[in-house]
Amino acid sequence: MNPYQTLLSAVLEMEKDFEKFYDKGNAAAGTRVRKGLQALKSKAQELRLDVQTKKTA
Repeated sequence: MNPYQTLLSAVLEMEKDFEKFYDKGNAAAGTRVRKGLQALKSKAQELRLDVQTKKTA
């Protein structure tokens, strides 16, 4: 899977939890959203480093 698809997949996996949290006020879904966003942040950082490495090579 290419890096873009990996990020897109991570965002789409959180869709139901976003809906549950923002539309229904489900606090547990909010915790899952925060956890997913933290994982997304880590993936984005890894991708940034990979892009920088390939750019300067």
